[in-house]
Amino acid sequence: MTPPTDSLTLLSPFNIGDLTLKNRVIMAPLTRSRAGVERMPNHIMAEYYAQRAGAGLIISEATVISKQGIGWLNTPGIYSDEQTKAWKEVVDAVHAKGTPIFLQLWHCGRASHSSFQENSQLPVSASAVILNEEYIHTPIGKQPYETPRALETEEIPEVLEDYRQAAVRAKAAGFDGVEIHGGNGYLIDQFLQSKTNHRSDRYGGSLENRFQFLKEIVESILTVWPSHRVGVRISPNGAFNDMGSPDFRENFLYVAKQLNNYGLGYLHIMDGLEFGFHELGEAMNLAEFREVFSQALIGNCGYKKETAEAAIQSGNADLIAFGRLYISNPDLAERFANNWPLNSLPDMKIWYSFDPEGYIDFPTYQ
Repeated sequence: MTPPTDSLTLLSPFNIGDLTLKNRVIMAPLTRSRAGVERMPNHIMAEYYAQRAGAGLIISEATVISKQGIGWLNTPGIYSDEQTKAWKEVVDAVHAKGTPIFLQLWHCGRASHSSFQENSQLPVSASAVILNEEYIHTPIGKQPYETPRALETEEIPEVLEDYRQAAVRAKAAGFDGVEIHGGNGYLIDQFLQSKTNHRSDRYGGSLENRFQFLKEIVESILTVWPSHRVGVRISPNGAFNDMGSPDFRENFLYVAKQLNNYGLGYLHIMDGLEFGFHELGEAMNLAEFREVFSQALIGNCGYKKETAEAAIQSGNADLIAFGRLYISNPDLAERFANNWPLNSLPDMKIWYSFDPEGYIDFPTYQ
């Protein structure tokens, strides 16, 4: 029997398929740039995630599926046997605390630079539309963005295979599932949105065609993982990486409705506006997605304990992901459970520094 929603709290257990989460506090994916130039998971990453295993579910930092997908300094990959083996230490450390962990699969698309790419090739995207921001941090310092190269239709199966192989490797590393990163202006989002997708092939034009790339990625990954072990993340309100399309509401409700056909573990929606808002209409909210998506919904971005509880009690969210609060509060779920005060938010300059400081040295309450 399902308990009445007013008795549900952030700390109630929740089932995603056959996975039982001890609470509804999710550790959001957080790019922290501690994997070194080799993009290799390591001991301090294992310690970092294990410290935060009070969460009901941990979603790993964005992890590139291929060398072509790289667009950030010192972020981890899942495209080699060595990386796969190195991830096992992280997964084992989290599992030792009784917590499941999903790997977030990432391709930066145009949010990259030729200095990250093999043979200094241009980054790829849905279309040759430049990211209109001041600069990108690259291996050769701050650089202006370059106009990306549109992926050729016949190249797309190679990218789909990179996603599938990454899902295979995630399983080999012991992860409990995968999250497809379809938000924040990265490659999938570049295909989904009319702002960045000006294609004339079967991957461009109509809502249906722009969804096709994500659809084929989902279907390729479902050959590796059962559907309830796969989640998708979208950011319908986001302006990050120069995104935001006039048809955003129609577009993302269509995406959610189509994803509902797959029986996925969850849809992870960055509904909050803390990460920037494109201001092209009224912000989308979880209630709109609840009408078209029947599996678990994760709300994310700027939630506090009180707003998270309200979203769960309203029935609009099943789970709430916390990002920035998890940086400085490794025991965030325990603090919520005991009403302990939170550590203050850390200075942004340590978010992506390459050091153990500002990463694994935040105190727990006790």
